Amino acid sequence: MLFPARYAPLLFSVLMSIYMVTLMTFVITWVNTGLGDGFGGRWWRAFYIAWPIAFVLILIGAPRLQRLVGGLVRKP
Repeated sequence: MLFPARYAPLLFSVLMSIYMVTLMTFVITWVNTGLGDGFGGRWWRAFYIAWPIAFVLILIGAPRLQRLVGGLVRKP
């Protein structure tokens, strides 16, 4: 399924936030509480709290950071 190009920033934000939050909450929950009983529930709680925050931050921040990086690198 292909999306119209106008949805690229939104799709990027959804995918990047899911990717980052999944890995970060897994590792942080594992380090803080271990992989014992109830790990899945603890990880899921951390995920559903963190994901909307990460999504909004990426949606707002990514274009600004891309412009900043564009200003910090040499043009070919």
